[in-house]
Amino acid sequence: MFDSRRIMSFPEPVSSSGSSQWKDNFSQMSPLMASREAVVEASRCLFCFDKPCMLACPARIDVPGFMQQIRSGNLQGSARIILEANILGESCAQLCPAKALCEGACVMHKTGEQPIQIARLQRYAVKDVLDRKIGVLHAGRPNGKWVACIGSGPASLACAAELAKWGYAVSIFDRNELPGGNPTYNIPSYKISASNPLREVELLRQLGVDFRLNIEVGRDISFAELEEQFDAIFVGIGLGDTSSLELSGEDLRGVHGAKQFVRQTKMGRPHKASVGRRVAVIGAGNTAMGVLVALKRLGAETTHLIYRRSKEEMPAFKHEYEFAKEHGVIFHWEAQPVRILGKNGIVTGLQCVRTRPGEPDSRGRREPQLIPNSEFTLDVDMVIGAVGQKPATEFLRAVPGVQLRKDGTIITNEYQTGNEKYFAGGDCAHGAKLVVDAVASGKAAARSLDAWLGNPRGIPEEFGSPASWTPLSAPPQAPEHPAI
Repeated sequence: MFDSRRIMSFPEPVSSSGSSQWKDNFSQMSPLMASREAVVEASRCLFCFDKPCMLACPARIDVPGFMQQIRSGNLQGSARIILEANILGESCAQLCPAKALCEGACVMHKTGEQPIQIARLQRYAVKDVLDRKIGVLHAGRPNGKWVACIGSGPASLACAAELAKWGYAVSIFDRNELPGGNPTYNIPSYKISASNPLREVELLRQLGVDFRLNIEVGRDISFAELEEQFDAIFVGIGLGDTSSLELSGEDLRGVHGAKQFVRQTKMGRPHKASVGRRVAVIGAGNTAMGVLVALKRLGAETTHLIYRRSKEEMPAFKHEYEFAKEHGVIFHWEAQPVRILGKNGIVTGLQCVRTRPGEPDSRGRREPQLIPNSEFTLDVDMVIGAVGQKPATEFLRAVPGVQLRKDGTIITNEYQTGNEKYFAGGDCAHGAKLVVDAVASGKAAARSLDAWLGNPRGIPEEFGSPASWTPLSAPPQAPEHPAI
């Protein structure tokens, strides 16, 4: 029987302090605001009654509300407004495409002025509270209900935070050594350090959330045991590994998935990583752009992006593309990889064929067609696939009533699966989206789960002292030469 009293502490991710060059290369893109700058910027806010910036935020952060607190010098109050709505307030401030969300909705655009720098102000407020280890959130009075969350990524963390504030006991299970999901493991360090989401995870520990790490549900603990111990179960496991390229030569040394590559650079010793001199990345989404930038900062001499459609059809955000372009990436639009070349088991090149738009399909999208006699070969020694990820949900077929779509995502109705005790949210239910979308999904799932259990919400202990801040424990030993 699984010991339900087991509580895991979090090891620090491996530090890269041994390399000043690594620190320089992977410093955060947006500089931190100074206090005076933050007050001046927050004071530009018009505090709109209809709050278009708030409506543009999937997590529904009260932007004018936290601006007012910054302007009055109440950083603790500002951080509380942010974190009440989004437990990953600092991470999302760094990762959100703010210009397409809150800042894009700022009314300053209508006056011809620059929009308020919402993301930088949000990070300023939350970072101050996390740096000073101030507890601003409070758990509700215990309501006698216990919920299990499978996965410790953004959706599960957001769901757990909501439930804990309502008085639920929550245990989070994850097969990984560290919690946090994608922000911890799978987003390049120049965007977010692995240690950042762990700071936010500590906020959940303050709320009494229990983390069970290095535990794989279905193997180390059965679904039957979960169902016996918990009143409800939330599944927020994100997506699995990078999809296969389905190319000849994919088994050669030097071929990697984007997720595997980023994970190694964040969890290993990246300044000693074996990065190819000439690298091809297949795909044109935000992940592909991030990997290309990381490669250049890790020392790759030449980086190529190959995409079978046109530049106008790339799924990446414009600012991600522009940033990769600034790093000297060579773009090959309307080109289809057909074979990975190798010698003695090692990558030596990537054979491609030019494409052109074909006839529109049922959705109106034109499927690329190969152009005869248009082959060309890229001289590369490393190939990285960034062609999407598939949900790792097959293990859920063992749960009666839980159904999956053809793409592997979990079928839900108001976040509840066909098995009434199981709920699901985030990428594993809705496909790949933004971190803030996963947060919003986790919050919505918590409301649905709470309603199913009869709304036994506890009253938040507004004036009680939150649980003591527990420092991170010693870091795990990293491999000297990670296989990148």
